[in-house]
Amino acid sequence: MKVSPAAPTHAPSSARATGPARLLVPAALAAVLVVAIVFRFLTTSDLWLDEALTVNIAKLPLSELQHALRQDGAPPLYYVLLHGWIQVFGSGDVAVRALSGVLGLVLIGLSYVAGLRFGADDRERRWSAWAAVLVVASSPYAIRYSTEARMYMLAMVLVLFGYLAVQRMIEQGPSIGRFAAVALTTAALLYTQYWSLFLLAVVGVMMVLRAWRAPELERRQPRIVLLAMVAGGLLFLPWISDFLYQLAHTGTPWDTPATPPTAAALGIIDFVGGKTVEGWSVIPVAFVLALLALAGRAAGRYQISVDLRTVPGVRWEWFVGAATLMLGLVASYLGGTGFQARYAAVMYPLFALAVAAGILVITDHRIRIGVLVFIVAIGFLGGVRNAHTNRTQSSQVIGIVNAEAKPGDVVVFCPDQLGPDGDRLINRSAGVREVVYPTFAGPKLVDWVDYADRNSRAQPKQFADRVLKAAAGHAVWAVWAPRYKTLKGQCESMLNSIAAQRPGVIDRVTADESIYEFMGLLQFPAA
Repeated sequence: MKVSPAAPTHAPSSARATGPARLLVPAALAAVLVVAIVFRFLTTSDLWLDEALTVNIAKLPLSELQHALRQDGAPPLYYVLLHGWIQVFGSGDVAVRALSGVLGLVLIGLSYVAGLRFGADDRERRWSAWAAVLVVASSPYAIRYSTEARMYMLAMVLVLFGYLAVQRMIEQGPSIGRFAAVALTTAALLYTQYWSLFLLAVVGVMMVLRAWRAPELERRQPRIVLLAMVAGGLLFLPWISDFLYQLAHTGTPWDTPATPPTAAALGIIDFVGGKTVEGWSVIPVAFVLALLALAGRAAGRYQISVDLRTVPGVRWEWFVGAATLMLGLVASYLGGTGFQARYAAVMYPLFALAVAAGILVITDHRIRIGVLVFIVAIGFLGGVRNAHTNRTQSSQVIGIVNAEAKPGDVVVFCPDQLGPDGDRLINRSAGVREVVYPTFAGPKLVDWVDYADRNSRAQPKQFADRVLKAAAGHAVWAVWAPRYKTLKGQCESMLNSIAAQRPGVIDRVTADESIYEFMGLLQFPAA
């Protein structure tokens, strides 16, 4: 979050649009926004594990939400919002994802307001604002999490709202409304995504430094911002015991810690499309623009000088974003937890603003337009990929079960992580029984509490015997995937035990590891 209102010293654009271009530019912007809106509500994918699990928890009575989240490891705000959303719009795939789609549109609007903060004059500020809109609107990262029933788009919206709230407090002075905006946003972030702790810690340090180093007349605002953040933190106290329990017993048992530099690189690449053609194409351009925003100065129409002291425009956005990412990665690595690019949602808006501000260092408006057209075009390729790529193999697998399973058949999910999205597609009228390995519980929820320890104590042979007893005279359908962490071949061992007593196993679906959540299907005929 920026704490200095100083504008970057970039030269104005060399020319103004004239003639037909005055109509072409608004039409092009409108077309981009229409496509961006469509992409935020368009995906053919079934819900994968995290989404299905989120929806199953959100559908519970609110009185049961706390217990379910203690087992899941997430904070409650998004689940409460999704619970109310489901009450109004239902729990179909399109309906539950539409909440994130709406939030994605809010993020685009906030990007315009935030982008107006850069530039030496009104025209440059409009350039920056529309550049921010185009970067966010076409971002494969923002598109992905606008079409996913998870809390990450809510976190992005709150970060950008908090950024603007802090700016107004610094520039316009304290008021009850601005104090409340900072405090409530702080609390909302903590109740939405735990990586917000790293962002808020960095912003808090920035406020302390600002209050210490600023002239006497400018110290009051950062002190009030810090006080508002503390007030927001106090609002988190009712959840603190649940957070500490989750911290001690959940985590990421399904992932392996990565070194901070490696994880940072993967996170930034994901912001522009991930390890895809579009991602590798855009990352050099986006990274150069972000660097130009930090240290570039226009020295002429086609010349740019580098100021290693950095320029004021996005200095604090850059520092807060980078420091948040590295603090989170170091803490995760030392704590033995994994990192996924979605955790960095709390710094994505700052990255997008830096990329947009970098456009201002380019003085020729034709080059600016060319760069933005490239970013939008390649970004929308990622939108197309997101629209047609299935994130899970569950529909292929469960489609066969629904078509052929008989009442009394048993469907086994191994590991239990395959259960929530598979169960979502099961035909309830089929009369099958669903169980998960290793708990023999139902498939709707995954209990992450001491997950690795529990799995290490599991007995594949005993579980197989229990499945065969439950399926006496009926077929067994095994939905499974190999190499899940903490299982160490247990699924294979359990399936081999079933096969030893149920010969004639049929491999109906082979796990396709090119799919994000892959799984296979084995059919053990009725005895």
